[in-house]
Amino acid sequence: MAQITNIVRLSFRDYGHEWRMSGCFIMALASVLAPMMILFGLKFGIVTTMVNELVENPANREIRPIGSGRYNDAWIEAYRNRGEVEFIIPKTRALAATIQLKSDTSKRILSTELLATAAGDPLLAGIPKVPQDYYQVILSQSAANKLNVKTGDQIDASLARQFQGSRERVHLFLTVIDIANANVTSRNVAFVNLDLLIASEQFKDGRAVPELGWEGNSDDSAERVYPSFRLYARSIHDVENLVAELEQEGARIKANVAEITTVKSIDQNLSVIYWIIACVGGLGFSFSLGASLWANVDRKRKELSVLRLVGFKSGRIVLFPVLQSCYTALLGWLLAVLIYLAFEYLINFFLAPRLNLERALCFLLTEHFFWALGLTVVVAIFAAIMGGLRAARIEPSDGLREI
Repeated sequence: MAQITNIVRLSFRDYGHEWRMSGCFIMALASVLAPMMILFGLKFGIVTTMVNELVENPANREIRPIGSGRYNDAWIEAYRNRGEVEFIIPKTRALAATIQLKSDTSKRILSTELLATAAGDPLLAGIPKVPQDYYQVILSQSAANKLNVKTGDQIDASLARQFQGSRERVHLFLTVIDIANANVTSRNVAFVNLDLLIASEQFKDGRAVPELGWEGNSDDSAERVYPSFRLYARSIHDVENLVAELEQEGARIKANVAEITTVKSIDQNLSVIYWIIACVGGLGFSFSLGASLWANVDRKRKELSVLRLVGFKSGRIVLFPVLQSCYTALLGWLLAVLIYLAFEYLINFFLAPRLNLERALCFLLTEHFFWALGLTVVVAIFAAIMGGLRAARIEPSDGLREI
């Protein structure tokens, strides 16, 4: 143990004594590592920004069926319980999913699309509550502006139908519990509880809705079947598999698969380019550092042989160049991090605004810096093995011949 302690002390003092040569090694490492960190920061920043934009926009994770199908409650529930699905809710026929809205603060009657919603709806992320019964509604920004209403206001909702030769209209007073953000949709949309959407379809089909006092034919259907649904994948990486499964079931599906594939392809291609450059740079520095340590061992042959002469074992002598290589790795990594941080600030401050990016163009996570340190130390140790093996072959007699 005493020999190891002495080797650590001697290697550090020798490293500091030859500070000019040590500084050159440190700057050589930083000149290789800093550009790779900047390149990886750009790759990680650009791809992360693109992926985040895809993920944060629910439309990119939405899977929309084309045309009409037959989906029962059991089918909906089966997909709701799948890990790849974030949200799914049935839709009724488009003609049945419209309602006329009127407020006391606006003269116009607005024909509005009805969309069923529930807790966890990606379109209403950030809104703390959703409609819980027939009498609550969340309006899109467009609909709220045209009706000139705000949260807490009441609006008159009406439905019309042709039933048994006469035209009928029913009214329902809805309370606006919230208003969706403008970026959710530009259409006139009323987000309601699924029960109201179903009641609207029943009424327009001439069936009775006893819960609301709407008369009509009795509902004799044994099982409710929906023609469509609203489905959102949990991640953009789940979209392609869900689309493939739904198409195998016979559904015609529309989703942003092409855009998602493009982003994933960019990520893969940039990763390949980065690792090629990183490997070439790492191998180049490894051979350069190894050759330098080899030459350094030859230059200090007399000093190392004296250590052997006073009783240091070969294994302990090997530590001498390995430790000095680790010092270079640590200090070179630290200098590279400082250079990277300076360029990261310059890139994000000057370049990102010119590209109209609201996010950082170049950034790394904390774990990336420690991964860089670990890989740098590993490369430095492998490079030092050449010098270490050279040092291990030095005999005590080599030093005596030069004394």
